[in-house]
Amino acid sequence: MKLLNDLFTFILLMSTKYKIDESHDISHSMNVLHFVNDIYDKQVYVFPPLKKYERVIFVSALLHDMCDKKYMNETKGMDEICNYLKPRITSEEVEMVKNIVTTMSYSKVKQNGFPKLGDYMWAYHVVREADLFAAYDFDRCMIYHIKNNNGDIETSFKAAETLFQDRVLKHHDDGLLLTEYSKENYIQYNNIAIQRINSWKKILKKPVFN
Repeated sequence: MKLLNDLFTFILLMSTKYKIDESHDISHSMNVLHFVNDIYDKQVYVFPPLKKYERVIFVSALLHDMCDKKYMNETKGMDEICNYLKPRITSEEVEMVKNIVTTMSYSKVKQNGFPKLGDYMWAYHVVREADLFAAYDFDRCMIYHIKNNNGDIETSFKAAETLFQDRVLKHHDDGLLLTEYSKENYIQYNNIAIQRINSWKKILKKPVFN
């Protein structure tokens, strides 16, 4: 458990240092960790060579937002990740983590397509899709926008709903979901997100809040 303890310690330190809010801090890392565990277990069954990259997958999943450009200089954040990992995992694994984390964001994939990572390409997809599944949490998206809209709930809801309509609910149609777990479960998460959006619409219409 030492590596896991070290990784969570690093997440706490980076979140404090760079004022990473709860939409991307340790709670998000935990959420992605559980998704990556489910996706990995399903994918390694159909693609056994994935087992070789298990540690890279879990480390990448936990630390992927500790260099997010919304909170810091991305290159500087990635350097801090690599320096922290060097005494803890192999140099080859550090390089793989770097290559996964720096290419997995939605915006980078939409702009550049998938990177060519050779033998650990499926490791990349497992991590990337775990983060995509965490994005189905509408309240998490609301939290991020509330923080950036000075507490304006209505503006934040509209921004979050637009993002879901334009991006999150189109993950499958945009060809972003390739793993077995994702293909089997995305409809369920789409529906949960839509239900949450509709619930917020009802809450925002309540006269008691006017």
